Amino acid sequence: MIKLLKNFKKIDFFYLLIVIGLIVFQVYLDLKLPDYMSNITVLVKTEGSKISDILSEGSKMLLCAGGSLLSAIIVCYFTSLISARYSRNLRKKLFMNVESFGMEEMKKFSTGSLITRTTNDITNVQMFISMGMQMLIKAPITAVWAIIKILNKNLTWSVMTGGFVIAMLVVIGTLMSIVLSKFKIIQKLIDNINSLMREELTGIRVVRAFNAEKYQNKKFSKVNNELTKTNLFTQKAMSIMSPTMYLVMNLLTLGIYFLGAGLIENASLGSKIGLFSDMVVFSSYAMQVIMSFLMLAVIFIMYPRTSISMDRIEEVINTKSKINDGTFKALTREKGEVEFKNVSFKYPDSEEYVLKDISFTAKKGETVAFIGSTGSGKSTLLNLIPRFYDVTEGEVKVDGVNVKEYTLKSLHNKLGYVSQKAMMFNDSVKDNVTYGDNGKGRITKKKLSEALEISESKEFVDKLEGKENYKLAEGAINVSGGQKQRLSIARAIARDPEIYLFDDTFSALDYKTDAKLRSNLKKYTKDATILIVAQRIGTIMNADKIIVLEDGKVVGMGRHKDLLKTCKVYKEIAYSQLGKEELHNA
Repeated sequence: MIKLLKNFKKIDFFYLLIVIGLIVFQVYLDLKLPDYMSNITVLVKTEGSKISDILSEGSKMLLCAGGSLLSAIIVCYFTSLISARYSRNLRKKLFMNVESFGMEEMKKFSTGSLITRTTNDITNVQMFISMGMQMLIKAPITAVWAIIKILNKNLTWSVMTGGFVIAMLVVIGTLMSIVLSKFKIIQKLIDNINSLMREELTGIRVVRAFNAEKYQNKKFSKVNNELTKTNLFTQKAMSIMSPTMYLVMNLLTLGIYFLGAGLIENASLGSKIGLFSDMVVFSSYAMQVIMSFLMLAVIFIMYPRTSISMDRIEEVINTKSKINDGTFKALTREKGEVEFKNVSFKYPDSEEYVLKDISFTAKKGETVAFIGSTGSGKSTLLNLIPRFYDVTEGEVKVDGVNVKEYTLKSLHNKLGYVSQKAMMFNDSVKDNVTYGDNGKGRITKKKLSEALEISESKEFVDKLEGKENYKLAEGAINVSGGQKQRLSIARAIARDPEIYLFDDTFSALDYKTDAKLRSNLKKYTKDATILIVAQRIGTIMNADKIIVLEDGKVVGMGRHKDLLKTCKVYKEIAYSQLGKEELHNA
């Protein structure tokens, strides 16, 4: 409960005070009804009573009922408002924190789990605030107030009511101890369902191509059946609650009237009407007490799941990125210089170094390429520049300043990053290419056209319906892999950065398009620094500096022709792709 309240805003506490006030007023009106009912009972049984007196008491009952209804409507409005505002703020807080995560933090949570926490878990919390908040405030107030009213009526009835309440609490406590652990399992199973569904939808082409529908169905059915069984167990266990509550209510009513009948029979003639009146009032108040505990039982059903959901949300919100923002924003004299100084890196959960003692400098206007076998650390090296990870040892400098000293925004504004996997958003071509903030103002239509031209995207974009306004589907499945790569390159070019980072971004292009694009880039980016990770020798042969990596170490550095003579690893890669004559004449 403390976790819920600490995320309330000041205005929410103000609304909560209004809700509490209205609920107290509503309880007061509800508990006045039995008094008027008692008066009517006495009037009916008393000779000489006037019908106008009975109607007067009945009118007061109607006014109480109407006031209680109006109060309940206003309470529902404010609790809905509080819960909607709360879930909005919580979802925003969670989303913004996830946005700040580095690669290390992202590995702690699966995509499916983050989706579940942002949707299902927050919905559980919202439902509890909307429905449970009313009950949580109303139930104890009603129970205490009603108990105070019945204590002085009859000791036997009071003791019997207390016994039934204790029995009910024992049932509630037993059920809670059984189902609480199951609620935690349910949320994890929902995570698994989300992950499987996401995997199925993103990999639908592969599933169909390999006729793996039955295999996927089995995987899904296994998790789905487990979720169904767990849900059935908890629902069956909790279904005991309702009949138990009604059994207690009916037995208590029966007990009150059974004992009351005996008391009235043995009472003197003058006190029979008073006893009958007390019995009617007591049964009404006793039902209010039982209904209060019934409301508390509903809260006990909702709260364990809400508590687990809140813990899962808090787990994400309290996870802070280890990539701390620096303070450096000022411009430097150097432009486009990247320096690695004795850099070593290992992943947080690993004991082995991925990169070991890497040192090189890429000066303004240079093209530096990285090549090596799979797993040699090429992409990891590139990811250290925008601080997707921080170095374990050594320094990475951009324009003479350690990247850790930059604000992330100012550092990223210097870079034009193109990822290994071309990422396109569910938006128009124009919005994808002009995506983000480059710190230099709005990207003009002329700049957009220029970026498409240089990246060899103009030709195919002009053939699309709506051209630059053509809407890309989710994952850009309505364009080819090579077209996606070209558009992602166009996005980097449109930023007009000092430093370009190409993480194996030419692999899906044919040789002709690759050659044209690199030629365009060389002319356009002559004043910028380019760092390329590549698998193809043809893509990097003309680079100013080629760095060869093997098991995270630099085993060769120089130009293409020099490396053919001095670096065995480079020579093996080169000869496996191109002929000797072609390589030596390049």
